[in-house]
Amino acid sequence: MQDLIPLFPEVEEAQWAKLIEMAALHREWNEKINLVSRKDIEHLERHHYAPCIAAVKCLKLMVGARVIDVGTGGGFPGLILAVLYPKADFTLVDSVGKKVMVVEDIVKRLKLKNVQVLNARAETLTHEHDFITGRAVSDLRLFVHQTKQLIRHGLKHSLPNGILYWQGGDPAEEKAKAGIAPHFSLELRPLLWNDEKFEGKRIVLYRAQDLPRCKKPDLPTA
Repeated sequence: MQDLIPLFPEVEEAQWAKLIEMAALHREWNEKINLVSRKDIEHLERHHYAPCIAAVKCLKLMVGARVIDVGTGGGFPGLILAVLYPKADFTLVDSVGKKVMVVEDIVKRLKLKNVQVLNARAETLTHEHDFITGRAVSDLRLFVHQTKQLIRHGLKHSLPNGILYWQGGDPAEEKAKAGIAPHFSLELRPLLWNDEKFEGKRIVLYRAQDLPRCKKPDLPTA
C-alpha cells in the first residue's frame, strides 16, 4: 500500500490505515474463496485497490449521499469507497452468497458503519441512489437495463448523479454499442505509475438523464 500513498494526497492517514487492514482481510479470505486470482493477489493493492481509490480524483460526495455498488464481488469498488467517503451511505450488492459472506465479514471486522450488504440481484431492488457503481461486471447495456431504476436525478455532488463505471475497451466502440456517451471520463494509466496494465482503463460517469437512451441488451438466442 505504501507506493499508493504519494499518488493520493486526498486520502487521510486514518483511511490508509483502514485500507491496509482491509487488504490483510482480503488476503486472508482469498486463501479460502477465490476473490482475486492466486497470481494477482500478489498485486492486490496496485491492481485492485489503486483503480478504486482513483475515484477521489473526480468524486466529491455531500453528507448523506447514497451509493449502491452492483456486482460488488469482493467489495471492489464499494468497500474501498466506503472507507474514502465515511459520510456517505453504501449498499453493496452481489448475487453470489459466498462473496456476500466475505464482504459482510470485512464490514463487521473493520466496523464500517456506513455499509449495508445485500445478497440480491440488482433488478429486484427499488430504492433510489445518487450513484450506482460497477467495475465492468457485465455488458454496459445489461448493467444499465438492470440498474436504472436505482438512480435518482441530482446535481448536489461534484459529478451529476448517475452510473460511475470502471471501464476498459475502446470508448468509440462502447458508445456505438450502448448508444450513450459518458459525461465524464478519467484515464487511469497516467494516474497509476503509467503502468501498461491500465492502458485503456478509465472511470466514466453516465448521467442519470442519459440512461433511458441506452440501447437494450441483446437477447440470448436459443
